[in-house]
Amino acid sequence: MKHWIRTVHLWTGLTFGAILVVLGLTGSLLSWIHELDSILNPGLLHVAPPPPLRAGEPLRVDGALVQAVTGVLAANPGYGRPSMLELPERAGDVFVAWYRPAPAPDGAPWTQAVTRQVMVDPASLAVTGERNWGQAGLSRPLLMPTLFHIHRYLVAGEAGKIVIAATGVSLLLMTLTGIVLWWPRMAGAAIWKAVTVRHGGSWPRFSFQLHRAGGFFAAPMLLATAFSGVYFNMPDWVTPAIKAVSTVTPNGKLANQSAATGAVAVADAVTAAQAAFPSGRVSRLSFPAKPNQPFEVRMRQPGELRMGPGATRISIDSGNGAVLRVIDPLRARSGDKFISWLFPLHTGEAFGTAGRVFISLFGLVPLAFFVTGLVVWLKLRKPVKAPRRKQAAAVAA
Repeated sequence: MKHWIRTVHLWTGLTFGAILVVLGLTGSLLSWIHELDSILNPGLLHVAPPPPLRAGEPLRVDGALVQAVTGVLAANPGYGRPSMLELPERAGDVFVAWYRPAPAPDGAPWTQAVTRQVMVDPASLAVTGERNWGQAGLSRPLLMPTLFHIHRYLVAGEAGKIVIAATGVSLLLMTLTGIVLWWPRMAGAAIWKAVTVRHGGSWPRFSFQLHRAGGFFAAPMLLATAFSGVYFNMPDWVTPAIKAVSTVTPNGKLANQSAATGAVAVADAVTAAQAAFPSGRVSRLSFPAKPNQPFEVRMRQPGELRMGPGATRISIDSGNGAVLRVIDPLRARSGDKFISWLFPLHTGEAFGTAGRVFISLFGLVPLAFFVTGLVVWLKLRKPVKAPRRKQAAAVAA
C-alpha cells in the first residue's frame, strides 16, 4: 500500500512541482502587491493629498465625490462610465476606474483578458494616467499586474485558472500522501527522528530528512493554502464540500425588483450602502452591466479579517435604491464566515503585518520541497554499483 502512496506522492510532485514553485515565489511578492506597486509607480498611484489632510491619513469618500468622478469619466468620450470604481483609502491615493475587457477576438480560453485602469485625482478630478491590467510586461506599471496574473492565471486566461486549480488539488494530494509516508511508529525515538534534521555528511540523506521533517511542520499551512487556492479559481469544485458540513448562502447574480431602470444616481447608491453600515468604509462600486441589474457596493467594516476593500457587500436596486442583499462577514453563518476567511488566511493579512511576513517566507517552501524531493529522487534512480572484486572476495571469505 505504501508503495502506491509513495508513487502518487512522487509523480504528483514531479508533474506539478515547477508550477508550485512559481506560485510560491510570486505569492511571496504578492503579499505586498499594493506597497510594491505604489513604490514602482508613484506618479500613477499617488497624488497630492487634499488639504488639510496629510499623505497616508484615512480618507472617507462620500457619494457626492463618487458621483463627480463618475460624471467626469462618463462625459469624456475617451473613457465613458466605468464598470467598477475603486475608491481611495488614504489621502494621496487615487480613484481607479476599471473598464470591462473586450471579448477575445479568437474566443480562445487561454487568452488573457486585459482590463483598462484609469486613475483619477480625487481633489482635482483630473486623469493622472492609465494602464492595462492583464497585459504581460516587465515595465514598472505592468510588473505587479503581471505577477498577479502569473499567480492567478499563469497568464493563460480561463484555461490557466483550471491549471492552477488542478495544481491546488495536487498540493492537497501531495500533502496528505506525505503525511501518510511521514507517519512514524508511536515511539519517542521514532517520532523524534521524524521531526528532526541531521546532516550526517550525506546531502541526499540531509535532503530526505529536511523534506520529511519540513513536510510535517508545513502540512497545515500547505493544506489551507491549497484549499483556498482551489476555491478562488474553481469555487464549484469545493463549495459542495463546504455545504455538506455548514450553511452557505446562495450568492448568484441579482436583478432589480423595481420596474424602473437607471433611476438611482451613483451618489444615492453609495449613500444607501453607507447608511446600512455607518462605521464602514466604502471601497468599491460596481455599476450595473445591464439596465435591470443593481449596483454592488463593497465596504470594509472595523473588525473584518480582510484588509483593503473588505468583504462586506451591499446590492442596491438601481431603479429605486432599495437594499436587495447584504453580505456581512461579521454576522455571517458558519459556511459564509469560513469562505470569508479564506482570502485573508491565504494572504496572511488575517494576522496583520506578521502574517504577511510569514506568508512571504512561506512562499519559499515549495522551492525547498521541490529541490530536496528532486535530490532524493535522483539518488534513488541511481543504479546500485556492483561490489568490487576485492569486496566480493572478502565477503566470500
